[in-house]
Amino acid sequence: MRLLRTYDDWKHCIVEICKVPLSTDYVTARLQELRDEQNFNTRKFIKSWGEQHRQQVVAWFEQAEIELSQAVPRNGET
Repeated sequence: MRLLRTYDDWKHCIVEICKVPLSTDYVTARLQELRDEQNFNTRKFIKSWGEQHRQQVVAWFEQAEIELSQAVPRNGET
């Protein structure tokens, strides 16, 4: 398994390995959850991976959010 050191590593893991499309809805939901330190799943994430990694993952989701907001719709997609 690749180490997640960069945004590209993280994106590859999410999109290619896990086969999860980085849709606006998915990114928004994950950001909402990961920003809520009282959320059960976020607390488990922090316990497993640490606060610093949570902050890094939030930053990567924020970068994905920016990319999605700048994407040009294709073939009538909105």
